[in-house]
Amino acid sequence: MCGIVGIFHKGHGGTRTGPVGDVLVTMCQDLHRRGPDSTGFAVYGVADDASLVVRVDIDRPDSAHAAELVAIAAEQLVVVKDWQGAGRSVRLHVASDGDGKLADWIEERVPGARVFSVGHAMEIVKDVGSAFEVDAVHGVRGMTGTHGIGHTRMATESRVDIAHSHPFWARPFPDIAVVHNGTITNYHQLRRRLEMRGHRFSTQNDSEVIAVYVADRLQRGEPLEEALRASVSDLDGTFAYLISTDRGVGLARDQFATKPLLYAEDDDMVVLSSEEVALRRVFPDPALVPRELAAKEVRWWLN
Repeated sequence: MCGIVGIFHKGHGGTRTGPVGDVLVTMCQDLHRRGPDSTGFAVYGVADDASLVVRVDIDRPDSAHAAELVAIAAEQLVVVKDWQGAGRSVRLHVASDGDGKLADWIEERVPGARVFSVGHAMEIVKDVGSAFEVDAVHGVRGMTGTHGIGHTRMATESRVDIAHSHPFWARPFPDIAVVHNGTITNYHQLRRRLEMRGHRFSTQNDSEVIAVYVADRLQRGEPLEEALRASVSDLDGTFAYLISTDRGVGLARDQFATKPLLYAEDDDMVVLSSEEVALRRVFPDPALVPRELAAKEVRWWLN
Protein backbone atom coordinates (compact mmCIF):
# COMPACT_ATOMS: atom_id res chain seq x y z
CA MET A 1 0.00 0.00 0.00
CA CYS A 2 2.68 2.54 1.09
CA GLY A 3 2.31 6.17 2.14
CA ILE A 4 4.00 9.23 0.65
CA VAL A 5 4.32 12.76 2.05
CA GLY A 6 6.02 16.02 1.14
CA ILE A 7 6.44 19.64 2.18
CA PHE A 8 7.67 22.67 0.25
CA HIS A 9 8.33 26.17 1.59
CA LYS A 10 7.49 28.80 -1.02
CA GLY A 11 9.39 31.89 -2.04
CA HIS A 12 12.54 33.75 -1.04
CA GLY A 13 14.55 32.13 -3.84
CA GLY A 14 14.71 28.78 -2.10
CA THR A 15 16.10 30.15 1.17
CA ARG A 16 12.97 29.97 3.35
CA THR A 17 13.47 27.07 5.74
CA GLY A 18 11.50 25.37 8.45
CA PRO A 19 11.34 22.19 10.58
CA VAL A 20 11.06 19.92 7.54
CA GLY A 21 12.37 16.85 9.34
CA ASP A 22 9.87 17.19 12.19
CA VAL A 23 6.97 17.63 9.77
CA LEU A 24 7.94 14.64 7.64
CA VAL A 25 8.46 12.35 10.63
CA THR A 26 5.08 13.29 12.12
CA MET A 27 3.23 12.84 8.83
CA CYS A 28 4.89 9.51 8.07
CA GLN A 29 4.05 8.21 11.53
CA ASP A 30 0.40 9.02 10.85
CA LEU A 31 0.66 6.81 7.74
CA HIS A 32 2.53 3.98 9.46
CA ARG A 33 -0.29 1.49 8.89
CA ARG A 34 0.12 2.03 5.14
CA GLY A 35 3.76 0.97 5.29
CA PRO A 36 5.04 -0.74 8.45
CA ASP A 37 8.25 -2.18 6.96
CA SER A 38 10.51 0.86 6.54
CA THR A 39 10.53 4.66 6.50
CA GLY A 40 12.70 7.17 4.69
CA PHE A 41 13.18 10.87 4.06
CA ALA A 42 14.90 13.18 1.58
CA VAL A 43 15.49 16.54 3.26
CA TYR A 44 16.72 19.60 1.38
CA GLY A 45 18.63 22.43 2.98
CA VAL A 46 19.81 25.60 1.28
CA ALA A 47 22.09 24.44 -1.55
CA ASP A 48 25.84 24.77 -1.06
CA ASP A 49 27.43 24.97 -4.51
CA ALA A 50 30.92 24.55 -3.04
CA SER A 51 30.37 21.12 -1.51
CA LEU A 52 28.15 18.06 -1.45
CA VAL A 53 26.82 15.83 1.30
CA VAL A 54 27.16 12.07 0.76
CA ARG A 55 25.09 9.61 2.78
CA VAL A 56 26.40 6.03 2.93
CA ASP A 57 24.98 2.91 4.59
CA ILE A 58 27.34 0.10 5.66
CA ASP A 59 25.94 -3.40 5.83
CA ARG A 60 28.71 -5.27 7.66
CA PRO A 61 29.49 -6.11 11.31
CA ASP A 62 32.56 -3.85 11.57
CA SER A 63 30.63 -0.71 10.57
CA ALA A 64 32.72 1.61 12.76
CA HIS A 65 35.95 0.54 11.05
CA ALA A 66 34.25 0.49 7.65
CA ALA A 67 33.15 4.12 8.12
CA GLU A 68 36.81 5.14 8.16
CA LEU A 69 37.41 2.99 5.08
CA VAL A 70 34.63 4.89 3.28
CA ALA A 71 36.30 8.22 4.07
CA ILE A 72 39.70 6.90 2.97
CA ALA A 73 38.26 5.59 -0.28
CA ALA A 74 36.51 8.88 -1.01
CA GLU A 75 39.72 10.82 -0.35
CA GLN A 76 41.41 8.86 -3.16
CA LEU A 77 39.06 10.52 -5.66
CA VAL A 78 37.84 13.82 -4.18
CA VAL A 79 38.60 16.25 -1.36
CA VAL A 80 36.81 15.15 1.84
CA LYS A 81 36.17 18.19 4.03
CA ASP A 82 34.87 16.21 7.00
CA TRP A 83 33.00 13.03 7.84
CA GLN A 84 31.06 11.43 10.70
CA GLY A 85 30.11 7.83 11.34
CA ALA A 86 27.20 6.74 13.52
CA GLY A 87 26.21 3.10 13.69
CA ARG A 88 26.03 1.82 10.13
CA SER A 89 25.62 5.32 8.64
CA VAL A 90 28.37 7.59 7.28
CA ARG A 91 27.94 11.25 6.34
CA LEU A 92 30.65 12.99 4.32
CA HIS A 93 31.16 16.56 3.15
CA VAL A 94 33.08 16.49 -0.13
CA ALA A 95 34.27 19.11 -2.60
CA SER A 96 32.89 17.27 -5.65
CA ASP A 97 31.36 13.98 -6.77
CA GLY A 98 34.22 13.16 -9.13
CA ASP A 99 32.13 13.85 -12.26
CA GLY A 100 29.44 11.48 -11.01
CA LYS A 101 31.87 8.65 -10.21
CA LEU A 102 32.07 8.96 -6.42
CA ALA A 103 29.22 6.58 -5.49
CA ASP A 104 30.55 3.75 -7.67
CA TRP A 105 34.10 4.47 -6.47
CA ILE A 106 33.15 4.04 -2.80
CA GLU A 107 31.05 0.93 -3.34
CA GLU A 108 33.74 -0.77 -5.42
CA ARG A 109 36.37 -0.24 -2.71
CA VAL A 110 34.39 -0.83 0.50
CA PRO A 111 32.40 -4.10 0.52
CA GLY A 112 29.02 -3.62 2.16
CA ALA A 113 28.91 0.13 1.50
CA ARG A 114 25.94 1.55 -0.38
CA VAL A 115 25.64 5.23 -1.25
CA PHE A 116 22.09 6.46 -0.62
CA SER A 117 22.47 10.06 -1.78
CA VAL A 118 24.76 12.76 -3.09
CA GLY A 119 23.60 16.36 -3.08
CA HIS A 120 24.43 20.02 -2.72
CA ALA A 121 21.15 20.36 -0.80
CA MET A 122 19.73 16.83 -0.35
CA GLU A 123 20.31 14.16 2.27
CA ILE A 124 18.49 10.83 2.22
CA VAL A 125 17.94 9.06 5.55
CA LYS A 126 16.11 5.74 5.59
CA ASP A 127 15.89 2.59 7.70
CA VAL A 128 13.62 -0.28 8.63
CA GLY A 129 10.90 0.49 11.15
CA SER A 130 8.43 3.29 11.80
CA ALA A 131 9.08 7.01 11.39
CA PHE A 132 9.54 7.43 15.13
CA GLU A 133 11.97 4.49 15.23
CA VAL A 134 14.01 5.85 12.31
CA ASP A 135 14.09 9.29 13.93
CA ALA A 136 15.31 7.79 17.22
CA VAL A 137 18.34 6.38 15.41
CA HIS A 138 19.07 9.14 12.89
CA GLY A 139 17.72 12.36 14.43
CA VAL A 140 15.56 13.34 11.47
CA ARG A 141 13.33 15.64 13.53
CA GLY A 142 16.26 17.98 14.06
CA MET A 143 16.82 18.52 10.33
CA THR A 144 15.65 21.88 8.96
CA GLY A 145 15.28 22.66 5.29
CA THR A 146 13.44 24.22 2.39
CA HIS A 147 11.49 21.12 1.37
CA GLY A 148 11.47 17.35 1.59
CA ILE A 149 9.66 14.10 0.86
CA GLY A 150 8.99 11.00 2.94
CA HIS A 151 7.74 7.43 2.56
CA THR A 152 6.39 4.55 4.62
CA ARG A 153 6.86 1.25 2.80
CA MET A 154 4.88 -1.95 2.63
CA ALA A 155 7.14 -4.36 0.74
CA THR A 156 5.32 -6.23 -2.01
CA GLU A 157 7.80 -7.21 -4.72
CA SER A 158 11.24 -6.87 -3.11
CA ARG A 159 12.76 -7.67 0.24
CA VAL A 160 12.51 -5.70 3.45
CA ASP A 161 15.86 -3.97 3.97
CA ILE A 162 17.30 -0.47 4.04
CA ALA A 163 18.52 -0.51 0.43
CA HIS A 164 15.02 -1.17 -0.96
CA SER A 165 13.44 1.50 1.23
CA HIS A 166 12.36 4.84 -0.24
CA PRO A 167 13.32 7.54 -1.15
CA PHE A 168 15.42 6.44 -4.10
CA TRP A 169 18.23 8.64 -5.29
CA ALA A 170 18.41 9.24 -9.05
CA ARG A 171 21.96 7.95 -9.30
CA PRO A 172 24.32 9.63 -10.19
CA PHE A 173 22.43 12.95 -10.45
CA PRO A 174 22.87 15.10 -7.33
CA ASP A 175 19.78 16.29 -5.44
CA ILE A 176 17.08 14.20 -7.18
CA ALA A 177 14.97 11.63 -5.31
CA VAL A 178 11.57 9.93 -5.57
CA VAL A 179 8.96 8.35 -3.32
CA HIS A 180 6.32 6.16 -4.93
CA ASN A 181 3.13 4.30 -4.13
CA GLY A 182 2.16 1.68 -6.70
CA THR A 183 3.63 -0.64 -9.30
CA ILE A 184 5.42 0.14 -12.57
CA THR A 185 4.56 -2.80 -14.83
CA ASN A 186 6.95 -1.84 -17.65
CA TYR A 187 9.81 -1.35 -15.21
CA HIS A 188 12.17 -3.82 -16.94
CA GLN A 189 11.68 -2.24 -20.36
CA LEU A 190 12.34 1.27 -19.04
CA ARG A 191 15.33 0.09 -17.03
CA ARG A 192 16.94 -1.56 -20.08
CA ARG A 193 16.40 1.61 -22.09
CA LEU A 194 18.02 3.76 -19.39
CA GLU A 195 20.89 1.30 -18.96
CA MET A 196 21.58 1.59 -22.68
CA ARG A 197 21.97 5.33 -22.06
CA GLY A 198 24.66 4.53 -19.49
CA HIS A 199 22.67 4.68 -16.25
CA ARG A 200 23.25 2.24 -13.40
CA PHE A 201 20.70 0.95 -10.89
CA SER A 202 21.37 -0.05 -7.29
CA THR A 203 18.35 -2.27 -6.62
CA GLN A 204 15.64 -4.29 -8.34
CA ASN A 205 12.90 -2.00 -7.02
CA ASP A 206 10.63 -0.60 -9.74
CA SER A 207 10.44 2.79 -8.02
CA GLU A 208 14.12 3.50 -8.66
CA VAL A 209 13.46 3.69 -12.41
CA ILE A 210 11.12 6.68 -11.91
CA ALA A 211 13.87 8.77 -10.33
CA VAL A 212 16.40 7.99 -13.07
CA TYR A 213 13.78 8.40 -15.82
CA VAL A 214 12.89 11.93 -14.68
CA ALA A 215 16.53 12.89 -13.97
CA ASP A 216 17.56 11.70 -17.42
CA ARG A 217 14.98 13.96 -19.05
CA LEU A 218 16.01 16.90 -16.90
CA GLN A 219 19.63 16.31 -17.89
CA ARG A 220 18.58 16.58 -21.53
CA GLY A 221 17.19 20.05 -20.87
CA GLU A 222 13.49 19.36 -20.34
CA PRO A 223 11.73 21.39 -17.65
CA LEU A 224 10.26 19.41 -14.77
CA GLU A 225 6.72 19.99 -16.08
CA GLU A 226 7.48 18.23 -19.37
CA ALA A 227 9.26 15.35 -17.65
CA LEU A 228 6.27 14.81 -15.35
CA ARG A 229 3.80 14.85 -18.24
CA ALA A 230 5.91 12.43 -20.25
CA SER A 231 6.09 10.04 -17.31
CA VAL A 232 2.32 9.70 -17.14
CA SER A 233 2.37 8.34 -20.69
CA ASP A 234 5.60 6.33 -20.49
CA LEU A 235 5.09 4.64 -17.11
CA ASP A 236 2.61 1.74 -17.18
CA GLY A 237 0.83 0.60 -14.05
CA THR A 238 -0.92 2.15 -11.09
CA PHE A 239 1.14 4.83 -9.41
CA ALA A 240 1.37 8.11 -7.57
CA TYR A 241 4.78 9.59 -6.97
CA LEU A 242 6.62 12.66 -5.68
CA ILE A 243 9.91 13.72 -7.26
CA SER A 244 12.16 16.25 -5.55
CA THR A 245 15.05 18.34 -6.83
CA ASP A 246 17.14 21.09 -5.27
CA ARG A 247 14.56 23.58 -6.58
CA GLY A 248 11.33 21.96 -5.43
CA VAL A 249 8.89 19.09 -5.83
CA GLY A 250 6.67 17.61 -8.52
CA LEU A 251 3.99 14.94 -8.44
CA ALA A 252 2.12 12.75 -10.88
CA ARG A 253 -0.76 10.29 -10.83
CA ASP A 254 -1.51 7.53 -13.33
CA GLN A 255 -4.43 7.33 -15.75
CA PHE A 256 -6.45 5.07 -13.43
CA ALA A 257 -6.15 7.27 -10.31
CA THR A 258 -6.15 4.23 -8.05
CA LYS A 259 -3.38 5.40 -5.71
CA PRO A 260 -4.39 8.33 -3.49
CA LEU A 261 -2.49 11.62 -3.52
CA LEU A 262 -3.68 14.94 -2.06
CA TYR A 263 -2.19 18.36 -1.57
CA ALA A 264 -3.03 21.55 0.31
CA GLU A 265 -1.34 24.92 0.09
CA ASP A 266 -1.42 28.45 1.36
CA ASP A 267 0.77 31.46 0.62
CA ASP A 268 3.74 30.01 2.50
CA MET A 269 3.87 26.29 1.88
CA VAL A 270 2.57 23.20 0.09
CA VAL A 271 1.94 19.92 1.89
CA LEU A 272 1.33 16.60 0.12
CA SER A 273 0.19 13.22 1.39
CA SER A 274 -1.53 9.95 0.59
CA GLU A 275 -4.18 10.73 3.22
CA GLU A 276 -5.82 13.82 4.66
CA VAL A 277 -5.05 12.79 8.24
CA ALA A 278 -1.37 13.57 7.67
CA LEU A 279 -2.10 16.87 5.92
CA ARG A 280 -4.15 18.01 8.90
CA ARG A 281 -1.08 17.77 11.09
CA VAL A 282 0.24 20.81 9.20
CA PHE A 283 -3.01 22.46 8.09
CA PRO A 284 -5.56 21.89 10.89
CA ASP A 285 -7.80 24.78 9.74
CA PRO A 286 -10.95 23.13 8.26
CA ALA A 287 -11.37 26.11 5.94
CA LEU A 288 -8.32 24.94 3.99
CA VAL A 289 -9.62 22.00 1.96
CA PRO A 290 -7.10 19.52 0.51
CA ARG A 291 -7.42 18.66 -3.16
CA GLU A 292 -6.96 15.20 -4.62
CA LEU A 293 -4.88 14.91 -7.76
CA ALA A 294 -6.98 13.86 -10.76
CA ALA A 295 -6.17 10.95 -13.09
CA LYS A 296 -3.11 11.74 -15.27
CA GLU A 297 -2.66 15.07 -13.47
CA VAL A 298 0.76 16.51 -12.68
CA ARG A 299 1.73 19.49 -10.54
CA TRP A 300 4.99 21.11 -9.49
CA TRP A 301 6.29 23.83 -7.19
CA LEU A 302 9.73 25.34 -7.73
CA ASN A 303 11.76 28.17 -6.27
